[in-house]
Amino acid sequence: MKCFRKEIVGFILIIFLSANAICQDMTNSVTESDVKVEKRKKKKKKYKLPKVDLSHWKVTIPEGSGKGGAISVAPPEILDYATNEVLKPYMYNDSTTGAITFYAYPSKATTANTKYSRSELREQMVPGEDNVNWTFADGGYLRAKMAIDEITKKDDGKYHTAIIAQIHGRLTNEQKELIGQKDNNAPPILKIYWKDGKIRVKTKVLKYSGVSAEGILLKEAWGDDEGRSFEEEVGFRKFVIEVKVSDGKMVVSLNKNEFFVYDSQSIKRWGVFENYFKVGNYFQTRDKGAYAKVNLYELSVEH
Repeated sequence: MKCFRKEIVGFILIIFLSANAICQDMTNSVTESDVKVEKRKKKKKKYKLPKVDLSHWKVTIPEGSGKGGAISVAPPEILDYATNEVLKPYMYNDSTTGAITFYAYPSKATTANTKYSRSELREQMVPGEDNVNWTFADGGYLRAKMAIDEITKKDDGKYHTAIIAQIHGRLTNEQKELIGQKDNNAPPILKIYWKDGKIRVKTKVLKYSGVSAEGILLKEAWGDDEGRSFEEEVGFRKFVIEVKVSDGKMVVSLNKNEFFVYDSQSIKRWGVFENYFKVGNYFQTRDKGAYAKVNLYELSVEH
């Protein structure tokens, strides 16, 4: 009888130990599974960074001391924009979309020749230097992938407008002295707008085709063309702008699908000026409470 009881106790002990081992295996299995799920979740949280090399760009922001006093930050300081306390409100990374966001609103701080505020990049062929630029004879190519992130509406329900890219003219020091101008500023030969969900292009044209070599340097010699809008409506989606210039010719394209070609006499005579590219958010309103955020994902320039 005693032997029988011992066998029963032994049998129960074996069952208990087996059950315990199975439970431990299941617990370990669940734990390993939880770890794998957690690792998968962590892998999904990837931060995207913009494909933008800022080593040849300076930025002007809507911060500073009134007209002509807008703050500009050039290389190498601009390279640390993500931690720069002055720049952070106006130029910052959107790590979820992989963009640099440029924020602008109608502040009191503007550049000398405008009433509008901007958070905009300015090309510098030599980092930190504004006096080295290029001509159409030198040639130039710009490619920018962009999107409007946010933009306010006017009282009539239509969106405000932002200039997102430019080719700006510049006088040499000799040209400036020749016409007696106080600075090196010349008109922008190209302005590319985001307007009501479409991309609109405007250029400068000569008011009088027979203007002299000296007179052509004056701002008064140039007017605006009527402008052209690409057929595609980009809205708030990403789009790619490309601009290619050569001696006497300029081509602007949207998403490699639509192309505007400029090769008029005005473009040919524009070769007298130096130039530089601009990209970002040049906000075109003084309406109270208005603002815009422009995203820049990719930017490349060649000369």
